[in-house]
Amino acid sequence: MADAKVLEAQKWVNRTYGGVPGYQRCAEDGQTGWGTMYSLTMGLQHELGISPLAAAFGPTTLARLTAYGTIKQGHANANVNNLVQYALFCKGYWGGNGDGVFDAATKEAVIKITLDMGAPDYEGTVTPKVFKALLTMDAYVVLAGGTEKIRAIQQWLNRTYLNKSTFFIGPCDGHYSRDVQTALMKAIQYEIGIPEDQANGNFGAGTQTRLRANTLAQGDTGTLVRLFSAACVFNEPVPGEESPYVTSFKDTYDSALTAFVKAFQRFSILSENGRADYPTWAQLLVSTGDPERDVDACDTRFTITASRARALAAEGYKYVGRYIYDPPGSTLDKEIQPGELDDIFGNGLRVFPIYQDNARQLGDFSYSTGYRHAREAHERAAGYGFNRGTVIYFAVDYDATDPEITSNIIPYFQGVAGGLAAKGKRYVHGVYGSRNVCARITDATYARWSFVSGMSWGFSGNLGFPLPANWSFNQIKEFRFPNGSDSFDLDNNAHRPLTDEGQGSVNETVSPSGDFIAYVEEIYAYARDYGQGDPNRLVMEYLRHKSYDNVQWTALIGPPDRNFITYATGRGARWKNGFVDSSTGQEMGVEHLMATCNGHFLFPRPADAQRVNHGDVAGWGGDLITFYAEWQRVRDSYASGYQYCVERMAKTGISSSFGYSDLLEDADGYLLAERVGAGLNIATAVLRHYESGGSNGRFGDYRSRRFGSKANTQALARDMLTTNSPVIAAGRTWLVQTYGGAGTLLPDALPAAKLDDFLRGFADVLHGMAD
Repeated sequence: MADAKVLEAQKWVNRTYGGVPGYQRCAEDGQTGWGTMYSLTMGLQHELGISPLAAAFGPTTLARLTAYGTIKQGHANANVNNLVQYALFCKGYWGGNGDGVFDAATKEAVIKITLDMGAPDYEGTVTPKVFKALLTMDAYVVLAGGTEKIRAIQQWLNRTYLNKSTFFIGPCDGHYSRDVQTALMKAIQYEIGIPEDQANGNFGAGTQTRLRANTLAQGDTGTLVRLFSAACVFNEPVPGEESPYVTSFKDTYDSALTAFVKAFQRFSILSENGRADYPTWAQLLVSTGDPERDVDACDTRFTITASRARALAAEGYKYVGRYIYDPPGSTLDKEIQPGELDDIFGNGLRVFPIYQDNARQLGDFSYSTGYRHAREAHERAAGYGFNRGTVIYFAVDYDATDPEITSNIIPYFQGVAGGLAAKGKRYVHGVYGSRNVCARITDATYARWSFVSGMSWGFSGNLGFPLPANWSFNQIKEFRFPNGSDSFDLDNNAHRPLTDEGQGSVNETVSPSGDFIAYVEEIYAYARDYGQGDPNRLVMEYLRHKSYDNVQWTALIGPPDRNFITYATGRGARWKNGFVDSSTGQEMGVEHLMATCNGHFLFPRPADAQRVNHGDVAGWGGDLITFYAEWQRVRDSYASGYQYCVERMAKTGISSSFGYSDLLEDADGYLLAERVGAGLNIATAVLRHYESGGSNGRFGDYRSRRFGSKANTQALARDMLTTNSPVIAAGRTWLVQTYGGAGTLLPDALPAAKLDDFLRGFADVLHGMAD
């Protein structure tokens, strides 16, 4: 939407300086953008006598402005006053009438913006650094998705270091970004003794040396602890077993900070000592971390011969990334060669395959390209005999910006997902790229694992972004691997245990879900031998009984047959609470899956398509209720229920009661219950669903068979959150208060427009998954 005051600023600056040689006119559209800021900057340069003009606020502009003198209320130069006022307008502050007079209104606006910046001068004076900040696109209030915690750090940095010649006012928008990363690095450099004129925000040799001498630990206090804690805040949340780890901005290294650091070190595969040692500093500040640390994974474009494989194994490597495709006309010859896999496996190494067809510029990415690449990758991987469930990493080998990720990279990976699905989902897609690329592609397309191009530390997508929650490999160093006269280029990769283990063989008949299928068959055999009751129901009850056997679940779908549980346990029944889904490579929870299946089996879909029942509560409905409660708990950060659903429902790597695996389990539990209700036994239903492709179109099937249109989906969700059915209403109250806290507003007491917003978000996410 056009802003009248911004439009006024654009017209004034074009009219006033349009005839000045070298001036670049800005668009007169009422939209604040870099073009407008550049035009205002060039107007200031003209007033300062600078020629030629430049679309940048550089050292010359700053020096001339410093020599120019104080700009405050009563300042005589009308054009300079207007430049101040119109820059304020473009920042969203009322700066006066645009009449060339620096009056009381202008002074108050300058005071307000400098307060928001955290700058130390609150007298209404436009200092050179404040003027420089006015002519940027930086915001000084929390923007959508930002946090007050990060904004407080941004303001503290501005306030504390503005007197340093190499430090300038940065954004205070609540977002960790490249500029904030640079500001933090400069602050650290000042504190560890880097000369002020050499503090450039880079993680250079001098900074590394001094950080090695500045280990911090519990009990330490001071400014360096505060900066270390800021780096920790910028890298939160750290995924945890139950909930993510977060910390706070502080100048005391207390037990809470120690706990966070241990979690961060564990997540980053560092020595878990709780101290701010050099490897931890490095990991917090740069995408490579410490590039000299010991690792057990690598990747290369060079053929791994028997000699090279032996040498790698002798050096402690376990995993090697190799390419399954080389584009026509390429001179690199990087594709896996005949016999190479035998040499790799014969020396105890495992392989993770990489697919890259150029992938070095924006034009290499589109939906159709991704679809074609996925089919090509499938054929190549199958030709090499890679086993079902293998993760193939599709590369984004350039510094894709956030808008480019939205416009091209996400559609490309949607095409990749579609192409692999069209070939039967034998293989699962992963993503190689910057931290931001990996995180956003995972969020949008559910890439199973991320291979981070951490070695490209200068990428904008690596500066100001934490490691993605699903990282499996992190590329940290390129070097020449010595192998006598046969040395070759190699990239060192950190590997996170319990993530992607690559493949140690090919041409094996494997199913990632095979163990779960065999497990269900085992319990089903016990249930038939038991001879009492429906064996299908008994299997469902046994598999859910440890976590889903309390007063609420008994009221909802009844108690499990405890005599059968005793019987099966006595016969040696094993306990299994997780497995890997064949189609997505995601970890699935057996108990939640079977609790959902049990509920829908006992309470099939109601005849009234817009009403819910106990079976729904056992699946998606219960997850929706707890998700609603979580939203209410953080409503100060998420006023919009729609935004909360879009950003946090059915996501990987985000702590939520309605994550991606939850929705997978809801869908599968419903579809399995329908198949059993139609006559299949539970063992056969599980076999067909996970082994014969029944899970490939799960979300589309789930939508059509239970929800229907978006309008009907919203109606079902509304009924789930507002029905007065006694058992459902009582369970809903218990869940809301358990997950949201005592006194949490119940859904039927929420204003109708707010509830509608939340329901619309739920429907859009669910239908988006199906689409």
